[in-house]
Amino acid sequence: MDKQAAKKRIIELKKVIEKYRYAYHVLDKSLISDEALDSLKKELFDLENQYPEFITSDSPTQRVGGEPLKEFKKVGHEQPMISLNDAFSAEDMNDWLEKLENFLGRKVNSDFYCELKLDGFAVELLYENKILKQASTRGNGLVGEDITQNIKTVEAVPLVLDDSKAKIKIPKKIVVRGEVFVNKKEFERMNKEQEMKGLKPYANPRNIAAGSVRQLDPKITAGRKLDSFEYDIIMPSKDLEKWGITKHEEEHELLKSWGFKINPHNKRVDSLEDIFRLQDYWTGKKRDNLPYEIDGIVVFVNDNKEYERAGVIGKAPRAGIAFKFSPKEATTVIEDIKIQVGRTGVLTPVATLRPVQVAGITITHATLHNFDEIQRLGARIGDTVIVSRAGDVIPKILKVLKDLRPKHTKDFEMPKLCPVDGGKVVKDGVFYKCGNKNCGGVHKEKLYHFVSRGAFNLEGLGPKIIDRFIDEGLINDAADIFTLKEGDILTLERFGKKSAENIVWEVNLKKEISLSKFIYSLGILHIGEETAALLAQNLQPSTRARLGAGLVPHRNKVSGAGFQISKPKDVIRAFEKMTMEDLQELPDVGPKVAQSVYDWFRESRNLKLLQKMEEVGVRIKVSAKGGSASSGKSLKLKGLSFVFTGTLKALERGDAKDKVRELGGDVSESVSKNTSYVVVGAEPGSKAEKAERLGIRTINEKEFIAMLR
Repeated sequence: MDKQAAKKRIIELKKVIEKYRYAYHVLDKSLISDEALDSLKKELFDLENQYPEFITSDSPTQRVGGEPLKEFKKVGHEQPMISLNDAFSAEDMNDWLEKLENFLGRKVNSDFYCELKLDGFAVELLYENKILKQASTRGNGLVGEDITQNIKTVEAVPLVLDDSKAKIKIPKKIVVRGEVFVNKKEFERMNKEQEMKGLKPYANPRNIAAGSVRQLDPKITAGRKLDSFEYDIIMPSKDLEKWGITKHEEEHELLKSWGFKINPHNKRVDSLEDIFRLQDYWTGKKRDNLPYEIDGIVVFVNDNKEYERAGVIGKAPRAGIAFKFSPKEATTVIEDIKIQVGRTGVLTPVATLRPVQVAGITITHATLHNFDEIQRLGARIGDTVIVSRAGDVIPKILKVLKDLRPKHTKDFEMPKLCPVDGGKVVKDGVFYKCGNKNCGGVHKEKLYHFVSRGAFNLEGLGPKIIDRFIDEGLINDAADIFTLKEGDILTLERFGKKSAENIVWEVNLKKEISLSKFIYSLGILHIGEETAALLAQNLQPSTRARLGAGLVPHRNKVSGAGFQISKPKDVIRAFEKMTMEDLQELPDVGPKVAQSVYDWFRESRNLKLLQKMEEVGVRIKVSAKGGSASSGKSLKLKGLSFVFTGTLKALERGDAKDKVRELGGDVSESVSKNTSYVVVGAEPGSKAEKAERLGIRTINEKEFIAMLR
């Protein structure tokens, strides 16, 4: 075959392979066998190898990429990829519609469009001149990762679009969103393959989908038969309306006419009652008979203009919601009850369960919280229990099936001695605690606490790595973390140069910390984030004056508030001069808290730790008289109370709270009628809803930062 004949054959093969792909994935029809289709693809592959100048990005052979990527490029989304709020009951759905109509100021003038909620992974697809140019992940909603090479391996995603039979022609540039997922058969096949290799089976299909599209080697993605449905065209409603597209369901039909695979089970309904009937229909056997996993129904106001007019609140559109199925339950057996020793020495019983799948997740442990909970349930080792996942996240034992209890089981008894160091166990209210302050378990938990987000926020230093560093003798206390060197870490098995560099860079970056976070990081009994902030705030003006003269100025980039850098020894001096009476005079500090703080700063090993932290370069940001000396804004938030919910992008939650306090405001963990503002970030919790019920004003992060300036 000469060059021109080869070129012609390649063009023909691409067209016919795309035809069969469209029939299979979009029309759900197999026009030829898989073996025959594979033969055609092999012929195309061989010709393109012979004449590589004819290889194009829309060729079916390009679904499998070349060499593994070193990293993923970042991709910005023109419109944020937002997520949905959840509803779990008819009452939740009624509340959703009522709030929506209250916001609009009238009844919803539209029907609803319902889509099966896939247990998959959201992707965005960019086409230019009908050819797939870019695919990206959701990421943080604003910026995702470029996974184009991996998405090209997904047969259900067209590499080139065809509008020859469509009423509406494809624009030069179009952005489409959809879901990539693994069907049940492929999930079972992959787990059998894992078992044959002696490897741990995958927990659920969604994890496989997410992990597959984020493989650096596209060949790995290609080996996993991913599927995809598309469901949205990213375009303002006024532009869609020019095509005569006014409803969301019409977008699905348009997507199908262009060659995209859409879910045939999606359906338009007229009322909430229809939605409830549809969910009932998919609960049980109908759901089980689907070839893929779903966990509910996504409900949208069908009218595009009304949907757009409703806008977004926090992380989610007002006119859309995920109506999830009731949490699944399963029965399993308590194989053991073990004791976990926490940061403050509290002994928590944890049930070791016979592995069981609940809502797509394999559960092997569930906390029993305390001894009273064990007695309430009447749980014993060997019991058969009903397990659920609270909010589809936390495993929870709901009930003991005592009729299935084996003979000769005994009631569980709390140990007399700590299982970590043999110290005497003492009772403190409903809790049991290790009486040894130097307990090894407490020591490790304190280190976990020290690096946690609310404290030094040392990302990449999780419990497993902390344990490893302790076992290898690299660290013995919190101060040692700041002495870690790349060479020390590289000597450990399974630690590469990049991971070592990242850890050392992170600990050096985080040597400077706010006073409230520093106090919280110390793990003082009864001192949570709010109490730590209170103590930091009240180290002024008289106490703050003791923190030394000639302190180094520092300016915060976001709020512009003035700070000064202090040292751990200055904090020692400040607290050593405070009497029990001084501490109890502080708002919300009772005798127990005061005693705990007083004792901590008079224990020699604690003072030695602080001195060691100073030697390794830990420095503390302390606002100078609340920031008034440098910014003139110290009291601008005085009399205002803030509550935070959801994830902030420009600020850490703790930093945001610090800024409120620096400017004279108050921070609370709960919404009440005394709350001035609720700051809503991405994926907010129930606080945003409570604020709406109470008529408390909600603001986004951008508005909050503007208040700080």
